[in-house]
Amino acid sequence: MSLPENYSEAGIASYYAHKYQGRLTANGERFDMYAITAAHKTLPFDTRVRVFNVNNGRSVVVRINDRGPFIEGRIIDLSYSAFAHIADHEQGLADVVLEIL
Repeated sequence: MSLPENYSEAGIASYYAHKYQGRLTANGERFDMYAITAAHKTLPFDTRVRVFNVNNGRSVVVRINDRGPFIEGRIIDLSYSAFAHIADHEQGLADVVLEIL
């Protein structure tokens, strides 16, 4: 997949954690909820993405290693630790902008 220069995407981020810990991701790695990784529906594996929380200005750079999210309206599923960098887990969701690095 070839991405246009300055690719960005806006939408809702969620996170996944305990239920998936140790399971295989779509690229064959074991999911580690403490790693700084994410799932995206179409971005190539190993793509580095800056995830910017538009409500608080915090951001994190993640590596895509899985597919998802599979809930309508969400654009990225962050690992537990990655989500903690940009939002409180109790919120569960965050309004974000993705930027390919």
